[in-house]
Amino acid sequence: MIEPIGNQYVVARPVYSANAFGEDHKKKQRHHKTLLDHLKKLCRCSAQRAKKIAFSSFPIASWLPAYRIKEWLLSDIVSGISTGLVAVLQGLAFALLVTIPPGYGLYAAFFPVIIYFFLGTSRHISVGPFPVLSMMVGAVVVRLTPTDSAADSTFTNSSMTNDSSIDEQKVIVAATVTILSGIIQLLMGVLRLGFVVIYLSESLISGFTTAAAIHVLVSQLKFMFQLTVPAHTDPFSLFKVLESVFSQIEKTNIADLVTSLVILVVVFVVKEINQRYKAKLPVPIPIELIVTVIATGVSYGFDFKRRFNVAVIGEMKPGFQAPIIPSRQTFQDTIGDCFGIAIVGFAVAFSVASVYSLKYDYPIDGNQELIAMGAGNIFGGSFRGFAASTSLSRSGVQESTGGKTQIAGLISAIIVLIVIVAIGFLLEPLQKSVLAALALGNLKGMLMQFVEIRRLWRKDKYDCLIWVMTFIFAVVLGLGLGLAASVAFQLLTIVFRTQFPKCSMLANVGRSNIYKNRKDYSEIYEPEGVKIFRCPSPIYFANISFFKQKLIDAIGFRPLRILRKRNKALKKIRKLQKKGLLQVTPKGFICTVDGFKDSDEELDNDKIEELDQPINTKDLPFQIDWNANLPLNIVVPKINLHSLILDFSAVSFLDVSSMRGLKTILQEFIRIQVDVYIVGTDDDFIEKLTRCEFFDDEVKDSIFFLTIHDAVLHILMKKDYSTSKFNPSQEVEAKLDDFTINTNGGLRNRECQVPIETKF
Repeated sequence: MIEPIGNQYVVARPVYSANAFGEDHKKKQRHHKTLLDHLKKLCRCSAQRAKKIAFSSFPIASWLPAYRIKEWLLSDIVSGISTGLVAVLQGLAFALLVTIPPGYGLYAAFFPVIIYFFLGTSRHISVGPFPVLSMMVGAVVVRLTPTDSAADSTFTNSSMTNDSSIDEQKVIVAATVTILSGIIQLLMGVLRLGFVVIYLSESLISGFTTAAAIHVLVSQLKFMFQLTVPAHTDPFSLFKVLESVFSQIEKTNIADLVTSLVILVVVFVVKEINQRYKAKLPVPIPIELIVTVIATGVSYGFDFKRRFNVAVIGEMKPGFQAPIIPSRQTFQDTIGDCFGIAIVGFAVAFSVASVYSLKYDYPIDGNQELIAMGAGNIFGGSFRGFAASTSLSRSGVQESTGGKTQIAGLISAIIVLIVIVAIGFLLEPLQKSVLAALALGNLKGMLMQFVEIRRLWRKDKYDCLIWVMTFIFAVVLGLGLGLAASVAFQLLTIVFRTQFPKCSMLANVGRSNIYKNRKDYSEIYEPEGVKIFRCPSPIYFANISFFKQKLIDAIGFRPLRILRKRNKALKKIRKLQKKGLLQVTPKGFICTVDGFKDSDEELDNDKIEELDQPINTKDLPFQIDWNANLPLNIVVPKINLHSLILDFSAVSFLDVSSMRGLKTILQEFIRIQVDVYIVGTDDDFIEKLTRCEFFDDEVKDSIFFLTIHDAVLHILMKKDYSTSKFNPSQEVEAKLDDFTINTNGGLRNRECQVPIETKF
């Protein structure tokens, strides 16, 4: 019964062990579903289920009929136009990261958006090129296609033919990688494997994207300086590129460098203005569009290509090209890279979509997002695009300019379509260094994540370590190997957290039913002879030894060592008793020998197996109190512990290997007359122990209690009951005259007393 009294409550109930609670409150018989039951449910068909599947497979069918034309259409049109202009420029810029002609970036900004419009569940993200994915695809392209120098020795046609042939190979590789990544995403979505994204923590993604920003920065230096830099894809490639750039620094094209630096400064300044005054600005200043128009006009008007020999976008063929046939050999060579691209692309898109779904309170489906992303990449790759996800800056533009639904995404795709089929030629004079500067202008958010390190260190040192190691792995090993190493390291930290948990000793705080770490509070209550030990992690084969060692450190002694010492001492006492050197008197026992000692040889021959057995004093007419001075040269360490409580409320599982270790620990304590109680476990935990035949005559299922307080009250009641069986005067007399040693011709010397209790 619970009685509330103001801001306090009084609970009146029995002290419950797990068995007692089970007797008072019978559990219901529940049917646990088997795999066959789940399969039957999955294969069951009804009109309602078919409707649900249709709406989940095509989310547009659920939100489009409810579209508010008068309230949302104008906002979506304005947002779509703004987002489309940004998508055009980012598509051109990020194509340089893939090392393919810029025009193909428009395909990556068009096809995935159309597919996502029908299949996606988020209303606010802008699907399209993402710099991290572009870098990952570009690394594969560089590895599988010949460099310019190799092409010069292979082809015998003109340089223009050589360039076009190399570009064609790069486009095919990029498209093939995109298609395979899309297939992986699609299969994962169909198989309902969207949960895999949980293995990419926020710290890992943050560290990885920051490292990718460093790769993007270094990769764009060759366009800003207009240098010929050989491609590198192996570990330490970033440092090799830097070495190549600075070794040719004297060949820098000053016009490209000045143009890119000016644009970079302008973009950073205006983006900062947009951020600081976003509440006052009706829409963000479209600085990318403004500088692109100005830079294109200046380059065309002053003929930069001829006068300063700058690198420009060049010919942009209007319309779409024929779909490609993926290369089977490329599939085989890039399966590992494509899996990483698929996971990273989905993780980024899902994390951004989750932010907006929480902000605007609508659901998103991770598995359906995988299907949408996969289908978009398959379709886009087939038409010579490269891998798409979402860009945080582009999605921010779509949301901040009033976008309500994916109608805004459809409008942005129409803007990209207009550029592809009609006005793309206007961008032909645009310098590649301008695109490089625009690509770097989108990295500010990624690079600013360096400030996260201090915040992470304050919150969780493990998360900070994951961030730092992910950044180092991705920078040093490259994005592909770096991602694999980062995931492995992150999983390793989970092992470390569970293998080396922060165990603690608990004490009662406030004389209530609350038990906290005894080191954190000054006013605590600890029942005499009772220790409470908490394990905050699962117990399994890898940490059972650590758990045992922490428990030994906490209580201050090794139970097995005490057990062996006591068995050796018992062997000596038994010999004294058999030889008649211990005499029973009404007042106690008298030892009639001046000294007694086993030979060293006899002690050394004691078998370990015998010493590890439970202490058996049934053949003796008395019981031994081991916590006082024993006769003669018998020395046994004293312990001030009679009950040990193990708080397993945070132990989620226990494997078979650790069960054997746990049972050994319990047996060692029980054999030295220390009662052990386990609290806080659920019924499944106890049922598993029962199935594995954990309990026996020594370790019984009665050791389980519902809470720490139940166990403590049980111990106190048990102690009061055991002491009440003896008369207080008898106890005092026993303490004074239990045992007296005769060391001088039958004279009693009361200075040496042995605590041996007579059996009644």
